[in-house]
Amino acid sequence: MATKELSRLTGQFKDKLIQQALKRKLHQHKNSFSCSSVEQTPPPPSLQTDNAHFNRFHSHPGYQQLRIINEGGAQLGIANPFFKLHEGIAGATTRIGGQEYINYASYNYLGLNGDARVSNAAKRAIDQYGTSVSASRAVSGERPIHRELEEALANVYDVDDAMVFVSGHAANVTTIGYLFGSKDLILHDELIHNSVLQGALLSRAKRLPFPHNDWNKLDQLLHQERQHFERVLIVVEGIYSMDGDYPDLPKFIEIKLRHQAFLMVDEAHSFGVMGQKGLGIREYFGIKGNEVDIWMGTLSKSLAGCGGYIAGETALIEHLKFLAPGFLYSVGIAPPLAAASLAALRCMLEEPQRVATLQERGQLFLSMANAAGINTGTSKGLAVIPAIVGSSVKAARLSAALFQQGINAQPILYPAVPEKSARLRFFISSEHSEAQIQKTVEVLAAELS
Repeated sequence: MATKELSRLTGQFKDKLIQQALKRKLHQHKNSFSCSSVEQTPPPPSLQTDNAHFNRFHSHPGYQQLRIINEGGAQLGIANPFFKLHEGIAGATTRIGGQEYINYASYNYLGLNGDARVSNAAKRAIDQYGTSVSASRAVSGERPIHRELEEALANVYDVDDAMVFVSGHAANVTTIGYLFGSKDLILHDELIHNSVLQGALLSRAKRLPFPHNDWNKLDQLLHQERQHFERVLIVVEGIYSMDGDYPDLPKFIEIKLRHQAFLMVDEAHSFGVMGQKGLGIREYFGIKGNEVDIWMGTLSKSLAGCGGYIAGETALIEHLKFLAPGFLYSVGIAPPLAAASLAALRCMLEEPQRVATLQERGQLFLSMANAAGINTGTSKGLAVIPAIVGSSVKAARLSAALFQQGINAQPILYPAVPEKSARLRFFISSEHSEAQIQKTVEVLAAELS
């Protein structure tokens, strides 16, 4: 056996031993915490003599688990791949540690973050309104730029109205958490975003996941469960950020109508990406705006700002504006961010070639990766393309190897995805060149061989 091959197999065996030891340690830690928190009921506060285990953050089970994972990474010689310092605008390229990298770790899908028109709109808003509205919009924080952005969003969705939040995550949490309650049912794709799960938890509604993109199984669940609940909400995403695929939205619309349910679509990754003009999954399938009850999206990706939005009928938006805690009791979105997103939306509508180029580059990456035998899962090549490698250690090492060759692509590790589905994610931008994509796939394929 060649020396190089023997060294590779020896390294794999060593890695496997360390991973097994790490898994045992994590399992022991979880069991220990479970026993201490479930089997042994702590005495009332007045009778406790030693609270040292409960009043120090270093003893928190989550932090202890993080330490075990970091320790295992150190033993495997894997540096922490997260929280890299980007020294400028992160788009198709970025600068880290004084070096330029081809960048696939940004949601700057249309290259509008850093566009002079978008930046200038934000600067003008600062000059006119300052950097903050300093209060809840319902009380004293309304600015004309908020309404301009909301009217523009309502227009592109062909619905009555829209509202913007300071956070996309918060938009989902407060909308779902407020509108639904203990007598209701929330059904969601098993790969739905954390913000939807948190909103469902807050609502106290019964929550049931259905297999990914499986509208037939959803229909079966509703036949079994619908009669037991008042309101029912179905939640899907436009493009799933871990896998890069999308649902058959017309089928989900049929099901929600048949079972008298609400349908919510999270367009965080599909708006600006799908459809000829970038108007999202609605345009892609040619459906009317009012065929979906709640449209949700973010301003931080294609729209080059920060925040989230909900769009729909007047009753929905007016209700949320006056009573949803995450809007009513939160400061309004900063004027420069609203102005930046409005300018980016106008640029997108005026320059559909950005969307067309993004889609072409995504298809190029996907076709080249598939030709090279790279496992891209169910990705459709619409801006999000995973390279599934099968273990967290392998994904972390692959990310580090690409970084050494001038390519920045982040690993997605357990527990964010199942261990067997650990991967690198490549977010494509309209600014990526064909040469950059070709180089990336060649390096990726070589490292995986």
